[in-house]
Amino acid sequence: MAKQVIHTEKAPAAIGPYSQAVRAGNTVYLSGQIPLVAETMEVISEDIVEQTTQVFKNLQAVCEAAGGSLEDVVKFNIFMTDLGNFATVNEVMTQFIKQPYPARAAMGVRALPKGVQVEIEGIMVLED
Repeated sequence: MAKQVIHTEKAPAAIGPYSQAVRAGNTVYLSGQIPLVAETMEVISEDIVEQTTQVFKNLQAVCEAAGGSLEDVVKFNIFMTDLGNFATVNEVMTQFIKQPYPARAAMGVRALPKGVQVEIEGIMVLED
């Protein structure tokens, strides 16, 4: 099965040796997004609401570049440096994702790239 690299200028460029997403068959593997603004490659702010909102905007842009949307995501993995932000991240997520919700895991981690508070990766399945 051939794999297709997904790239869009509407989301931050990869800051390492990886792709924004890779499609294999009808499955798209979304690399972790952090709250970078695509145009500046700078962290949007220190605020967890603004960071989480930016992460979902970045994921949305990559999903659209792959021919889908956030509604096609079947699994998210959320990484947070402070699990005390769990409820806030949930609240922002519901502004972008409607029921039925995808599967999800949320993990507390010691640190994330560029000192951000949240990173989210996902798996999206597209119609054949």
